[in-house]
Amino acid sequence: MRTKITASSLWDGERLLANPVIEIEDGQIASIASGDADGKSASAGSGVGPFAGATIAPAFFDVHIHGAASHDVMEATPEALGTIGRFLATRGTGSYLATTMTAPLDATLRSLEGLADLIEHPEKIEKSAKAAHQTAFPIGIHLEGPFVSAAKCGVQPKEYLQPTDPAIFDRFYEAAKGHIRLMTVAPELEGAAEFVRHATARGVRVSLGHSDATAEQTYAAIEAGAASGTHTFNAMRALNHREPGILGVVLTCDKIYAELICDGIHSRPEMAKLWWRAKGAERAILITDAMSAAGMPDGEYHLGGFPVQVANGRAMARGVLAGSVLTLDRALANFVEFTDAPLERALRLLTVNPATMAGFADRVGKLAVGREANMVVVNERGKLIAAIRNGETVASYSAA
Repeated sequence: MRTKITASSLWDGERLLANPVIEIEDGQIASIASGDADGKSASAGSGVGPFAGATIAPAFFDVHIHGAASHDVMEATPEALGTIGRFLATRGTGSYLATTMTAPLDATLRSLEGLADLIEHPEKIEKSAKAAHQTAFPIGIHLEGPFVSAAKCGVQPKEYLQPTDPAIFDRFYEAAKGHIRLMTVAPELEGAAEFVRHATARGVRVSLGHSDATAEQTYAAIEAGAASGTHTFNAMRALNHREPGILGVVLTCDKIYAELICDGIHSRPEMAKLWWRAKGAERAILITDAMSAAGMPDGEYHLGGFPVQVANGRAMARGVLAGSVLTLDRALANFVEFTDAPLERALRLLTVNPATMAGFADRVGKLAVGREANMVVVNERGKLIAAIRNGETVASYSAA
């Protein structure tokens, strides 16, 4: 029997449709049509909704997340990723790039091997999660270190930073069985431009960040193929009107995307407005940069192997912000509140844009017949009302 999902509107990644009726069969979208104002259609089957006054949209895609629910992705075990995935699914995230930290080479290689195995065998995560249809999955890897600047490494351990050596990258790439899809690089490192070309030639998108680069050095990396900027404003050379540096270029260069941690902690709401005006609906990407404390009470947790203290929504290690406890549903609601952006434009920042930047537009970021029925339902302020995976409601929340 088919399941119907109805709401006041649908944003499918391209268009806004009034009074949608989405039919689900075997976890996939069988049809998308318009019904009447009550969401009725002639087809038989059980229904979910109608979600009056709400909008259905694709499930979120997080290209920069280190962990959640007391686990770090670098654990690279079915138990860790199963727990992380169950939590993310309840907050509307359907897919993510498992994001690693700078660590000893052998530890990074072990994590990459484990992550690759789980990406290729998601059934291992499903078995651990004990909820095959209620779990978010990693579909690639984001290597945030170790090719970053010592001057702007944040909490990344300086002692494990590496030069931009293609041979080291190739070891990571082979250990990950080609599943590294995004890599953060500081463009001022010696040989960075050639390093970017090398990684790009292997299908890896390069994001520029954790950097004290000048504008000239940043432009050189972009010309070599860099595609994005890592958590804009954070761990970047400050903006100067005579030397705009990496931040000035990331904000103004239309060729590249730019991430933002929209929690009101990593940057103030005014900076979210500035970022939005600079990048617009086509090049802005919302991320969480979440660590293992996401979804957990205040206390001590770990990020890539070192302790982080979390209190009042702020994650700190050695006096420096150490990731976040943000979820993408909260990032969306914050962004709409901070900027007054129209909902259908704001939704691009967690769906179409990250999927396009990372090269997964054929798999995630849009709703279409034949695709998996992974979606969210949000109100006009971007607040999550329901998270749906494979056509089944994973979590529901008050619309208030």
